[in-house]
Amino acid sequence: MSYLEVRNLHKRFGDFTALGDVSLDVGEGEFVCFLGPSGCGKTTLLRAIAGLDPQTSGTIRQKGRDVSALPPAARDFGIVFQSYALFPNLTVGDNVGYGLVSRRQKKAEIAKRVSELLALVGLPDAGPRYPAQLSGGQQQRVALARALATSPGLLLLDEPLSALDARVRLRLRHEIKALQRRLGVTTIMVTHDQEEALTMADRIVVMNQGEIEQVGAPQEIYRQPMTAFVADFVGAMNFLDGVFAAPDRVQVGSVSLACPPQDGLAPGNKVRLCIRPEDVRVRDLPADVPNRLTVEVGELDFVGAFCRAILQANGVALTADFSSNLMRDLGVERGRTLDIALPIDRLRVFAA
Repeated sequence: MSYLEVRNLHKRFGDFTALGDVSLDVGEGEFVCFLGPSGCGKTTLLRAIAGLDPQTSGTIRQKGRDVSALPPAARDFGIVFQSYALFPNLTVGDNVGYGLVSRRQKKAEIAKRVSELLALVGLPDAGPRYPAQLSGGQQQRVALARALATSPGLLLLDEPLSALDARVRLRLRHEIKALQRRLGVTTIMVTHDQEEALTMADRIVVMNQGEIEQVGAPQEIYRQPMTAFVADFVGAMNFLDGVFAAPDRVQVGSVSLACPPQDGLAPGNKVRLCIRPEDVRVRDLPADVPNRLTVEVGELDFVGAFCRAILQANGVALTADFSSNLMRDLGVERGRTLDIALPIDRLRVFAA
């Protein structure tokens, strides 16, 4: 049985449908990310699960208990907001223990729990200080400790890292994931940052226009996108417009390319052929390698560990990521011609 079950959830604001028939299962102890662009419904779904913005219709069950109509205070969750939402007039210790005070626990028990949580998030000596005396990353740790204080069964994170600078965000990303694994708390995080979702989640829920496009493990979402939207939103992707010519061939301009066998498409259908920039093959090409192309190197963008190259061949334009070693070994430079191959198993085909 799933720890959290969402069934046929709808949320409407007047004539606008923010969520349309969303169903989802989350396993106990799982770390799930809701990923998608602004306005796709991911925060609306999180707030419905928390009861902060109840659904128009549909059901939500947590550990077998129907919580669909319960107020937030009657649900078992802790939440961390993007803005931290710490009480500025309370010390760090009082912020962390706020939920325990509301539950009328004894002072000694509260003090012990607060001390444990501050040590857990790496701020053992911060109890007497005030939020204004802490950095953004430290404040977010305090917000996380406060959310965990009541030992909730479900932890909800609403873009908790988006207000932090890149280096702090990277460090906290690993700390939050490690903490979640240690505690085993079921966690749902909302983010629009694909790298954040890919590195932290056990499963990713990709959302678009109030609906779920795909649910899967990070590698599955990245390597086997089920729709053109997922392919485009998660990672960099080349899209080549073409015509479906046969069950295993696509015509792109004057170039005929082999592709994985397709069902549900008829010859003459317009399609979009997709391949990741890092999947364009250059080294050790056999003479009979499928989808071999001779290309001219256009622009080269240095991106640190690799260069992103714009390649042109017979009216076909695509990007490829070349490592620094490959750039040096093959003498890749603007205007140079190269032989490349588009591996069949790395190609995806979508109806246009």
